[in-house]
Amino acid sequence: MKIKILCVGKIKEKFFNEALLEYKKRLSGYCKIEIIEVSDEKIKYENDSNKEIAMKKEGERLLAKIKDNDYLITLEIKGEKMSSENLANKINKLSIEGVSNIVFLIGGSYGINKEVRNRSNFSLSFSEMTFPHQLMRVVLLEQIYRTFKINKNEPYHK
Repeated sequence: MKIKILCVGKIKEKFFNEALLEYKKRLSGYCKIEIIEVSDEKIKYENDSNKEIAMKKEGERLLAKIKDNDYLITLEIKGEKMSSENLANKINKLSIEGVSNIVFLIGGSYGINKEVRNRSNFSLSFSEMTFPHQLMRVVLLEQIYRTFKINKNEPYHK
C-alpha cells in the first residue's frame, strides 16, 4: 500500500520534522509513505473574498497532486469522527477492496475549498478543535502507524 500525506505549507520547526522522520521510519515496514507539500497562499488582507481566493489557489495545487486512482481522505472539522480501531478497519477494508493508493489531505489555514471536497472520497475529523497544521501531520502519521499495528495484531502502547 502507498500512502501520501498531501498538505499545504512547509514545516519549519525542527522537533516536528524529527517526529515526522521517526514515524516515516516506523511506517516503512508497513507501507510506502510520502509527504507532499504545496505552497500556501499568502494574503495581505484577511477577508472572506481573499480567503476564498487563497483556498481556490491552494486547492488547484492540491488537486494537481492527486491521481484518478487515489482514494482521497480529507481531514476536516466536519468530517466523520472515528476511533483508532475504526480507522484501522476502514483502511483494512479499503485494502481488501483493492485500493492501493491512499491520500490523506491536510488543507491550509483557511480550509479546503469545495472542489477539493467534491473530489474527496471520505472526510475524516480528528476533533472539533483546530490544530496547527504542522502538529496535525505528526498526529496523522502516528494514527496511520497505529492503524497498521492494529491491523497486524501487533502490540502498541495505549
